[in-house]
Amino acid sequence: MSTVDIRNVRKSYGGHEVLHGVSIHIPDGEFVALVGPSGCGKSTLLRMIAGLEDISSGDIAIGDRVVNDVVPRDRDIAMVFQNYALYPHMNVRENMGFALKQRRVPKAQIEERVLNAARILGLESLLDRKPRALSGGQRQRVAMGRAIVRDPNVFLFDEPLSNLDAKLRGEMRSELKELHQRLQTTTVYVTHDQIEAMTLADRVVVMNGGNVEQEGPPLELYDRPRSLFVAAFIGSPPMNFLEGFVAGNALALDHGERLDLPVALPTGDRIVAGVRPEHFTIAAEGWPAVVSVVEPTGSETQITARIAGQIVRVLVRGRTEVKPGETIHLSVPPAHLHIFDPGTGKRREIAA
Repeated sequence: MSTVDIRNVRKSYGGHEVLHGVSIHIPDGEFVALVGPSGCGKSTLLRMIAGLEDISSGDIAIGDRVVNDVVPRDRDIAMVFQNYALYPHMNVRENMGFALKQRRVPKAQIEERVLNAARILGLESLLDRKPRALSGGQRQRVAMGRAIVRDPNVFLFDEPLSNLDAKLRGEMRSELKELHQRLQTTTVYVTHDQIEAMTLADRVVVMNGGNVEQEGPPLELYDRPRSLFVAAFIGSPPMNFLEGFVAGNALALDHGERLDLPVALPTGDRIVAGVRPEHFTIAAEGWPAVVSVVEPTGSETQITARIAGQIVRVLVRGRTEVKPGETIHLSVPPAHLHIFDPGTGKRREIAA
């Protein structure tokens, strides 16, 4: 296993720079997820770690070795792609052992590694099947098995679950997490799905426009997002935002409505108040909201409502008798109110 150090890395295509001096340190054995919207640079960065993209400037080191000019096969990494990339004419055993065969590893050692990976991934009964006879989840397991047999210092995953249906994605997330707990191999995982990032990773790196917006443990990003971008991106359903001026102990919205604030803020400041859907409480007093849609799922109920014409979402555990057209009142605990500067988008700390 190895550390991965990304040091002030930039990437340009012609005169267009897509990565703007990214620096990330990944300790030995850590599972790091790179997450962000399409075009943020996460896949480009992963491909640069793999050696599939040139570095315009900066350094990438795996262990103690800078690998800027090292070809992919000599970086001691294994990559799992979105489209599985299996050889259709080879069976599972042959697919998993192919890279070792190319390296002229002895046949007995190849067989041992393939069987070990097959046991880990539950593929023992499928070793003689061709990819066309496998389900999507089984193909993805084979792709992971092909990476495991190489016993690399670093695993790289490029949106490996995006082609699977929702149920299978959930199952594969659990299998991936269990696999990492067993192998403890340094892992860099790219996804646009923040649920995958939150549930799988030891640390999440949120990227935006070729920059690192915030990095840290998943729950730290959830509880203390440093910017409006991170607050909106992390969490499902996303955080609610209401913008206005502080007027005494209230938030004066642009249409004239006033919402009581549970914290003291400087009068006259323009702010964006953020509240996660599950942190609202339906109470006798609070912010008035007119219910438009009620969506029960059994274990919880999602309510869509409007405060002064602005849509907010409320997540209630269990079931509720609330009906569309009703006016409810939403209470906000001070500890769960997030304040942002609308100009810079940065988080503002609230004085105790």
